Amino acid sequence: MANSMFFTGLSGLTAAQAALVTTGHNTANVNTPGYSRQSAQIASSGGIYQPGVGFFGSGAQVIGVARSYDQYLTSQLNQAQTSNQALTTYSTQINQIDDMLANKTSGLAPMLQTLFTGVQAVANTPADPAARQQLISSGQALANQFRSMDQQLTGLNANVNDQISGSVDQINTYATQIASINKQIALMTNASTGNQAPNDLLDQRDQLVSNLGQLVGTKVVVQDGGQYNVFIGNGQTLVLGDKATALKALGSAADPSHMAIGLVNAAGVAVEQQDSVFSGGSLGGLMQFRDQTLGSAQNSLGRIAIGLSDNFNAQQNLGVDLNGALGQNFFTQASPGIIPSAKNTGTLTVTPSFSNTSQLTTSDYRMDVANVAGVLQYSVTRLSDNTQVANSPTFPVSFDGVTLSAPAGAANAGDSFLIQPTRTGARDLNVVLTDPAKVAAAAPIVTNNTVGNKGSGAISAGSVDKNYLATPLAAPVTLKFDNTVMPNVLSGFPPAAPVTVTNPNGTVVNYPAGAAVTYTAGAAYTFNGITATVSGAPANNDTFTIAQNTNGVSDGRNALLLGALQKTKTLAGGTASFNDAYSQLVSTIGNQASQLNISNAAQTSLTAQIKASQQSVSGVNQDEETANLLMYQQMYQANAKVIQTASTMFEAILAI
Repeated sequence: MANSMFFTGLSGLTAAQAALVTTGHNTANVNTPGYSRQSAQIASSGGIYQPGVGFFGSGAQVIGVARSYDQYLTSQLNQAQTSNQALTTYSTQINQIDDMLANKTSGLAPMLQTLFTGVQAVANTPADPAARQQLISSGQALANQFRSMDQQLTGLNANVNDQISGSVDQINTYATQIASINKQIALMTNASTGNQAPNDLLDQRDQLVSNLGQLVGTKVVVQDGGQYNVFIGNGQTLVLGDKATALKALGSAADPSHMAIGLVNAAGVAVEQQDSVFSGGSLGGLMQFRDQTLGSAQNSLGRIAIGLSDNFNAQQNLGVDLNGALGQNFFTQASPGIIPSAKNTGTLTVTPSFSNTSQLTTSDYRMDVANVAGVLQYSVTRLSDNTQVANSPTFPVSFDGVTLSAPAGAANAGDSFLIQPTRTGARDLNVVLTDPAKVAAAAPIVTNNTVGNKGSGAISAGSVDKNYLATPLAAPVTLKFDNTVMPNVLSGFPPAAPVTVTNPNGTVVNYPAGAAVTYTAGAAYTFNGITATVSGAPANNDTFTIAQNTNGVSDGRNALLLGALQKTKTLAGGTASFNDAYSQLVSTIGNQASQLNISNAAQTSLTAQIKASQQSVSGVNQDEETANLLMYQQMYQANAKVIQTASTMFEAILAI
């Protein structure tokens, strides 16, 4: 019995020692990321039968060390962290754009206002060289601001590329480490170890999976033997047992300015993946920001710059400067961009151009070449809403204010081209007019009622449109009212010019060149790009003249038309002015940023709640571990006393 009592105490001593070691391990790892609290599993060793008496207990035995772990809570926490990181990253990036656009002092809106204030000053005092110089300076400041904002957006894109490249390196590191631990776990979980799980390795692997999930959305499948298979995207394998698939950051075949990600296959070739594959985590947030916000913001700025330069130049060209010459371009204007895919096998060269800047959108486009019944078809898809906007077997191909022509080469089916109509609009805006005297503030024509007219007829100041540039006045035109041969005829129009008459009631009558034009009081007469209204009741043979403006020093009529562009709906199909388009951009980015901040705050709170629940199961509580140390210490001491008692009893028996 003493011998049995000795071994019983020894088993208790061993159990207490195991519990103390495990508790000490917990205490040592209280701040170790991913560590799960462990506990020694102690069970009774069973009883030994004594004839006529019954079963006497034989002590305790340590059957294993278990970790406090909840697979459901761990998986839920990983998913919450993945979503939280995506929102945090997206929110951080978009807030930079929001701060830039909404700045009330260095934003675009104050610069636009300054430009048109300068235009109004020239209209008020056309002969003042200081006002003209101030207009040029305002234009230069505005162009500088456009370029500065574009540079910041381009810098954000470069920063996103760097972060994507860095994330790929981290993902590869985590995947390799997970595969390595998978292998170690498989080797250590076998018959020789009693199939006991290596808890610390399991914690390390779970922490690596957690870190990986904060970079990119993952799905974990546990296979036989306890190894993890890790998948990303739509099921692309990242880790399969003890094998890891490498990712590689590479320039996108469609757009070299974008960093794409490829999966390295068995042949060592990186196969580019769609951005949508990498959803969730900081990498998914970066991809989402770049694809949904950054490009659109840069396109929006570019569209405003292109619309401004196109309309301002057009009106500037319709005026005359202090030298009496027709105006020259005030701003430079970007050209649409097109990028052939690096995977193209054909030699087709496509040239894009603007056909109508008021129809431009803020989207990019993709032109695909397909073989349909033996005929190549060129289809264009608007990427913002994935809508096909053009499909033609021949060039030119027109859509949304852009025209594509193909001057050389031949395409093959499967070729594609990325079209970016407005991406470089802000970058390429500059002021090319530097001589204040060349600001075309005056109108190119002057009109007069001939002295000696007997009737009450009067001609308006007149205006010109872009058609005037093709046939500018070479000599004065004298319109004559004549009702001698035919009643109410207005003659004197250039013999080669058709005339369009817009009557006061809105009806339009077109007269071929050389035809007799009927006079209607208050009607507008248009020919060769010139429009003038004749009103009143002219007498027979009364005349009205339209001539070149050769002395427009004090004429600010064209400057007034330039100033009117500020509120004219020249963008988005004639629905938005420059300020409207910019305000819409600021509002869109601001709303997105606000929604993301709210969603991120909510997701952060939810993640904290789930983490608290997970830690309540797996986390180490120092107070609890301290209490356990005291308890197991007393257990150790008590079992040592049992051994001491057994030893005393045995010595007494020997003494007898």
